[in-house]
Amino acid sequence: MITVGTWNLENLFWPDDEFGPDDKAVYDGKLAALAATINAAGPDVLGLQEVGQPEALADLVALLDGDWHTVLSTRFEPRRPIRVGVISRHPLQVVTDTAVFAPLLRPVQGGDEPRKTVSGMGRGVLGVDVDLPGGQRVTMLVCHLKSKLLSFPGPNGASRFSPRNEAERARYAAYALYRRTAEAVTVRVAVDDLLHGAGQRPLVLVGDLNDEPSAATTQILYGPPGSQLGTAGFSRPDRGDDSRLWSLAPLIPEETRFSRVYQGRPELIDHILVSHALLDRVREVRTVTDRRLPSVGDDPAERRSAPDSDHAPIFATIDV
Repeated sequence: MITVGTWNLENLFWPDDEFGPDDKAVYDGKLAALAATINAAGPDVLGLQEVGQPEALADLVALLDGDWHTVLSTRFEPRRPIRVGVISRHPLQVVTDTAVFAPLLRPVQGGDEPRKTVSGMGRGVLGVDVDLPGGQRVTMLVCHLKSKLLSFPGPNGASRFSPRNEAERARYAAYALYRRTAEAVTVRVAVDDLLHGAGQRPLVLVGDLNDEPSAATTQILYGPPGSQLGTAGFSRPDRGDDSRLWSLAPLIPEETRFSRVYQGRPELIDHILVSHALLDRVREVRTVTDRRLPSVGDDPAERRSAPDSDHAPIFATIDV
């Protein structure tokens, strides 16, 4: 039995970095808070988002109980270098690490300028094989799709978080959606490449999808429609089972079925999905909401010196 999870650490950067806290005491306090949550949950494998410097993750891992293996994606945007990663109590082998949009997907519009196009993910999709005792192996993919929080071009290359007018807000919401959709397709193709249409590979996809379970971008990741938990087709096997991923969101107790609070509204934007080989082995799914999550707004810079993450981690216990 193993426990897998996903957690957006929210800007894990060294102090005095452009995106990190101003004060080392705040940084040390955040590391301690993150480590306390991970140690209490006791995961075996944890997918991470928003890791800044690799050294900052090393600082966090040094506070965790036991020995850990660490892999970070090499794909990220230099202007805001947050990346995904995996930490594990078991050895890891990288099977994919890519950010280039899937074949046949053209670049998408990324701004008002005609030549402003985007041809890849802002953060890579990282896949690893987790080598478990007894020769068993589970594949984990971790991703972090384009945020719904919008930024607008400002003077001298800076960003604004308030639009000049509602037409600008609408356009940039569309640009973000174009990119998040292309990113979801890219992740789905990475899943297909690993499953090869034969869902007996034990595979877990985790990450911050920046949208809820019923969103169109999230449903792209499910694969063939139908048969999700709670639907009429769930108990009926079909030819789509070999390619399908199942969202574990319905197994989270309803009162804690959220991972972030946006403008006072709880939402589930962090997810765990599993292939057919693992579906019947899931024993428990939970979010860690024993601390009060802050309500976040549209300006991420306001939380540079936050004492903890604005996301709740999600964990699933699976028989292997």
